[in-house]
Amino acid sequence: MTARNIRVSSILAASVMAATLLAAGCASESHSAKKKTDASNYNMQLGISYLNQGDLPLAKQKLDRALKENPEDPNVHSAMAMLEDRLGHPDKADAQFKAALGEARDNPDIQNNYAVYLCRTGRTDEGVKYFEMAAHNALYRTPEVAQTNAGVCLRSAKRDTQAAMSFQRALQIKPNFAEAAYQLADLDLQQGNVQEARAEVDRYVSAFSATPDLLLIGVRISIAQGDRMGEEKFARQLRLDYPASEQARALANLSHNPG
Repeated sequence: MTARNIRVSSILAASVMAATLLAAGCASESHSAKKKTDASNYNMQLGISYLNQGDLPLAKQKLDRALKENPEDPNVHSAMAMLEDRLGHPDKADAQFKAALGEARDNPDIQNNYAVYLCRTGRTDEGVKYFEMAAHNALYRTPEVAQTNAGVCLRSAKRDTQAAMSFQRALQIKPNFAEAAYQLADLDLQQGNVQEARAEVDRYVSAFSATPDLLLIGVRISIAQGDRMGEEKFARQLRLDYPASEQARALANLSHNPG
């Protein structure tokens, strides 16, 4: 082997060693980052669990820790927003939702959660906007839910025509989405459009498995129509299919008054 070959081999060996050291450093940093992410996720899940249980102090403790461990995680910010909302801090809740969207503008779950918050706080137009964004997001697996939520938001603001359109869009996306069918039938009944309400319930029940809500509203619609056979049909199915349900228990106190 010549002197030149020895020199080249030595340089290559040094380069390989440097690359190995660099890779080891990256692996160490990656491992450390993964540990922080895992810890943040764990604390976030605990925080959400405590939030659902109503233990707000423990929820805050865990979510504060999760945020410290991973301040760029949009899901942690979204969970923190829901906590701040429960704590009665609307400005902080709004800031946390915006921080979450700042980290993940196109996350449809965060869009939907923010929309729920906006609608509940009376910001209907903003809420519907975010529901629509979620519904049209290709990454969102349940656009029918976002459309139905938009309809409920609009209905609470007495914007019934727009609400009905949202429920209809939800059913175009998923014809067997029971909540949208129920909301549309309930809205029609409330407006006195009894025939339309009955048609919606009949359409659903003839094609899909009816929910307790749809069967109960079927009873109410039949009462409004003076249709005793229809009333008994829906009531019987409700008692047979969902005997322990709240809706079945409600039959005993249901007067012949659709309201």
